[in-house]
Amino acid sequence: MSKAINQTVISNSTPPKPRFFQRREIIPQQDSVLWKIDRGTVRAVTWDENGKCVTLGYWGVGDIIGYPLSKVEPYHLECLSYVEAVVVPLEALTQNLDILLSHIQQLEEITSIVNCNRIPIRIWQFLIWLSKKFGRELEQGKLIELPITHQEIADVLNTTRVSVTRVLQQLEAEGKLQRHKRQLILMSHFEIKT
Repeated sequence: MSKAINQTVISNSTPPKPRFFQRREIIPQQDSVLWKIDRGTVRAVTWDENGKCVTLGYWGVGDIIGYPLSKVEPYHLECLSYVEAVVVPLEALTQNLDILLSHIQQLEEITSIVNCNRIPIRIWQFLIWLSKKFGRELEQGKLIELPITHQEIADVLNTTRVSVTRVLQQLEAEGKLQRHKRQLILMSHFEIKT
């Protein structure tokens, strides 16, 4: 995905004022407001009929988010870190459709990963996706700069925390993965190109 996809054309000449959100804060629901993330990470969530949290997507710097982009009910945008975002006028989207295309492509990638039959492959592909979206190059591989728990991975991939823990331990034993504090490093000599 090129960097140009995440650029926004703002129609007015006055730069929009940033809004700041704290970790775990829910971005207020406003049906006619979209936000461009300038700093931080947000996840879109809903709940199934049993009240289980379902993660619909992860969004970071340069992404456009907002309640007008979803028809899912209930739907929340939860800040996973300190977030700085600016309002993007709805008319700005007609000037740059690449933003919407990027949003759709990312949702389809996640859907494709979630529907993979084998759980170890599902987890590995999700880690690769995270490394591409939230990764930083290191000498030994790519550090996923999104602190994510085993339970959060399980929620996204429709599996159990125990399965995620077992697969991550297996990947670590195989040398494909290394832990760094609460973050993960995908070792460059094992990274699969998708």
